[in-house]
Amino acid sequence: MKLHHIMLGPLAVNCYVIETENKNAIAVDIGGSYEKLKTLLDENGLSLKKILLTHGHYDHFGGVDQAVKDTGAEVFIHSKDAHMLTSRIDSLADYISDAPFEPVDKFSTLEEGDKIELDELTISVINTPGHTKGGVCYFCGDCVFTGDTLFALSMGRTDFPGGSPVEMHQSLLRLAKIEEDLKVYPGHNESSTLGFEKRNNPYMKENPYEDLI
Repeated sequence: MKLHHIMLGPLAVNCYVIETENKNAIAVDIGGSYEKLKTLLDENGLSLKKILLTHGHYDHFGGVDQAVKDTGAEVFIHSKDAHMLTSRIDSLADYISDAPFEPVDKFSTLEEGDKIELDELTISVINTPGHTKGGVCYFCGDCVFTGDTLFALSMGRTDFPGGSPVEMHQSLLRLAKIEEDLKVYPGHNESSTLGFEKRNNPYMKENPYEDLI
């Protein structure tokens, strides 16, 4: 597998494009600026087949409608966040962006433990609520795509509707129990490794400072 990274949309959401041996592609979060993503796909001769959303906030799916119309790619989102894809209110679209709201009405829902396959790749799903009820992390090879759950030395916000500091802490502790030193690819900011975050990220400790959560 080969991984491409670009930042999309007004909030510079990390979009990750996973390339298979057959030049097919999976995109994790398309936050807007689809033309920028299309350029990447065209320059690398890739066919976008699947779009995986880490959660249902509009900054992470603002470019999905255009991508689906252009490529026919299948969209996946956890069932608890699926309602956000057609709601400008639930998705925080007005709060996040001045661009016209482009809903996504064709998608497949995910649950804890589901697996998504494309060519030689198998992607596993775990539900990591805290930022939203349907937030997920995707595991592929030695990588984990953490959306707005785990950031480098930080974590996602918990003050939006559906957010919960208690659930977020539980989700981060769950990630902290993973023994493999996976590469961490978050929804915003720089990448990291799980080993580094377990050693240095205060939000992943068993007894974090209360004022941090």
